Amino acid sequence: MCGFIGVIGADGQAVGAIYDGLLALQHRGQDAAGIATFDKRFHLKKGEGLVRDIFRQKNMDRLTGGTGIGHVRYPTVGGGSVEDAQPFMTNAPVGIAMAHNGNITNYRQLKADLEKHCRRYIDSDCDCEIILAVFADEIERQIATTEGMREITPEVIFNAVARVFRDVHGAYSAVAYIAGHGMVAFRDPYGIKPGVLGTRTEPSGKVSWCVASESVSLDILGYTVTRDIRPAEALYITDNGEVHSRVVAEQNHHPCVFEWIYFARPDSVIDRVSVYGTHIRLGEALAKQISSAGLKVDAVIPVPDSARAASTGLAAALGVPYREGFVKNRYIGRTFIMAGQVERKRSLRHKLNTVKSEFEGRDVLIVDDSIVRGNTSREIVGMARRAGARRVYLASYSGPIKHPCVYGIDMSTRQELMARERSNHEIAVELGADAVFYQTLDDMNHAVKGVAAGFTNLCNACFDGKYPTPQVNESVLLEIERDREAIR
Repeated sequence: MCGFIGVIGADGQAVGAIYDGLLALQHRGQDAAGIATFDKRFHLKKGEGLVRDIFRQKNMDRLTGGTGIGHVRYPTVGGGSVEDAQPFMTNAPVGIAMAHNGNITNYRQLKADLEKHCRRYIDSDCDCEIILAVFADEIERQIATTEGMREITPEVIFNAVARVFRDVHGAYSAVAYIAGHGMVAFRDPYGIKPGVLGTRTEPSGKVSWCVASESVSLDILGYTVTRDIRPAEALYITDNGEVHSRVVAEQNHHPCVFEWIYFARPDSVIDRVSVYGTHIRLGEALAKQISSAGLKVDAVIPVPDSARAASTGLAAALGVPYREGFVKNRYIGRTFIMAGQVERKRSLRHKLNTVKSEFEGRDVLIVDDSIVRGNTSREIVGMARRAGARRVYLASYSGPIKHPCVYGIDMSTRQELMARERSNHEIAVELGADAVFYQTLDDMNHAVKGVAAGFTNLCNACFDGKYPTPQVNESVLLEIERDREAIR
């Protein structure tokens, strides 16, 4: 999980808009960030940490040009060093900068093939550089002739993206800028990772374009959302403002359900489905199960911030008071996307504190977006008990996570998954709760696609083990587990 943004055609300097857009996407990655802009040459700044800590005024002044791309990183393949921060750049056959969100499942094979057959050396452990190398190599093939080099046309771009879709397996969406030509955006044929396109009219009267991982970035920058980038689509916006688009592979749309459950901000809309509205529906669906179990509670308490909307829907459906029992330190990052277990546990102790009056002598239903490894859940249940709760019930508004994600979510080792080989009762005992409830997969999916116009399938791989991309097998799972362990 990462976040990217690209701006082309802005009046003045694009860096301010890119910076603000990255701040809006900071929840998607806190490990590193970078910005590349262009005005006759590329200007690049990237580093480890949060956006606000990396970019000083001297950096902003140097990042000139009305076009650029930016990225916030959460590591999956690759380590946490600045060498793996994005955007990545190449100068062959022309200058290209690229940023992406996602994960490649045939990373090692592609890296070896690129170095052996295409003479493209991969200098990092980040899979974005692999996508960039494949994309650039095909552009070089397309424009090379016996007489020299021909122009980079929309057809060349479409063929290059088609090559990426053919060779690069996994889930990814990306934005790139080709020096002196234009901006390219694409989304893999399964549409697992999101991407959105928007426009705004600049003070000069010309139109600028923005692509980003989430619509919230466009909203904040005053862009009107035009549409989502389609699965298997190659989008090319030239420096002259011409927009070219083509679907260059077979579409099999399976957007990741976890985007609506946890990753995306509540004020974002993905594939025309509101994240906030989905959370409300998830809570309402979970309430039916709680009610059927005959559970009586004194209060519904969310784990902030992601569970708030679902908890309001659940509490209203049950007719039970909604209460804020946990106070979050907003200067602590999201523990789910911390790089290792020790870091997560240490961070959680500083992240949440209890309002004891909301727990003392009460039977409480604590609601969270998911239960992955169980570390956060175990500590939260313990906090509620120490605050004086009489009974502590825990509800996840997503289903039980039983399988590793190979598409860019940090849950890649099967031994870590709390629900993999345990019953609900066993999980409750393990976490110290009186009972644990999970959303059913049918209700979870219906809460998302029940109002969707444009897709009928969702990627549920971490819940049901059915990976939409056909190349995922046991060897791929083992390889990604080894890579995940290597950065911990």
